[in-house]
Amino acid sequence: MYAVIKTGGKQYRVTEGQKLRVEKLPGNPGDALKFEEVLMVGGDAPKFGQPLLSGASVSAEITGQDRAKKIIVFKLRRRKNYRRKQGHRQPYTELKITGIKV
Repeated sequence: MYAVIKTGGKQYRVTEGQKLRVEKLPGNPGDALKFEEVLMVGGDAPKFGQPLLSGASVSAEITGQDRAKKIIVFKLRRRKNYRRKQGHRQPYTELKITGIKV
């Protein structure tokens, strides 16, 4: 069984026991979360929401809070002596899906 959840402005297809990284959520490692915004539950008899499924939820556990690898943002205008270099590390939350309830 799998589900499609919405968090952080993105949609994720999740299964029980799966680990995934999402946009930063408040909480500490070991805390339990519950996602109420379930768009679809798939399996033998898939169920679709319009847009959300009522009564469906996905439970997860926070396994880590960290920041991703650094990316370099470099802006250049040729022949104008314009150069700007900036780095960025996006924070994320690592989750382990513990259950899907319809």
